Amino acid sequence: MKEAMFYDKINGKVKCKLCPHSCVIPEGKRGICGVRENRNGKLYSLVYGKLVAKNVDPIEKKPLYHFYPGSKAYSIATVGCNFYCKHCQNYEISQPPRETGEIFGHDFSPEEIVAEAKRYNCEVIAYTYTEPTIFYEYAYETAKLASKEGIKNIFVTNGYTSEEALKEISPYLDGANIDLKAFTDKFYREICGARLEPVLETIKLYKELGIWIEITTLVIPTLNDNEEELRKIAEFIKSLGDEIPWHVSAFHPDYKLMNLPRTPLETLRRAYKIGKEVGLKYVYEGNVGEGENTYCYNCGKLLVRRYYHTTLENRITSDSRCYNCNAKIHGVGLKGE
Repeated sequence: MKEAMFYDKINGKVKCKLCPHSCVIPEGKRGICGVRENRNGKLYSLVYGKLVAKNVDPIEKKPLYHFYPGSKAYSIATVGCNFYCKHCQNYEISQPPRETGEIFGHDFSPEEIVAEAKRYNCEVIAYTYTEPTIFYEYAYETAKLASKEGIKNIFVTNGYTSEEALKEISPYLDGANIDLKAFTDKFYREICGARLEPVLETIKLYKELGIWIEITTLVIPTLNDNEEELRKIAEFIKSLGDEIPWHVSAFHPDYKLMNLPRTPLETLRRAYKIGKEVGLKYVYEGNVGEGENTYCYNCGKLLVRRYYHTTLENRITSDSRCYNCNAKIHGVGLKGE
């Protein structure tokens, strides 16, 4: 347990300022995320140093395709989330603090995380599986230590982070994959227990802060798969930069959305086509074992060949250009430089 960052004291209550929920929490109670508690007028993180998952993953699994392709990410998480997504694939670790109040995990310090990342020759530490915003203090201390050791840090996030919190960690945060789950407030309220606008503002702030970002949209039949909505998402991304990769991924039934079918491949193909029509340089189809390759937007040549989150071939030049036409290919560490 550790005193939280980003909160105000209000007559015995506390107002958490870590995410856009802005929870006002009475004595002895917790915020929406279920992992931040008011104890005697102070806000505490209940998950600091409490790892529930740690794995070595390919960076492509995050998914990040334009951030040190082929590198290894030491991936960590605690329990908890500030969303309540009905289709969550990691609900066994994201939802217990909200549903039962249970906090669990094994003790593991930021120093141990960095040491383990170095031991496994991981170039990156990924804060993932659950929402890293809710274990912010843990991630912040770890990222600072990792940066000193030359290890990169990435968030895999729902984008529900306050401006103050994101700015504070930005010097140590090198990249992020951000979910843009839909483009209607109705979807965010009914499916995720949140709002759309704060996510859009957070994505804009990531871009302004110079953190490399890639966007993922899980395309769910009947909920966010209509052409108009997909086009709005693509146009929003394009408004921030046509170099931002967009991952359109296939849904499979899980948690509380078991009644919906898997996403047909043709739906992802349609989303891909929309993204390219709008003018995005890099669009990828996820969870289907194809559509993962990087092609030059200028000449169409295959640059990076992938298969299920593994980079098999990388033909981008050492100065981040297409080997064939010399067009600039966007990203960070594309050849490990």
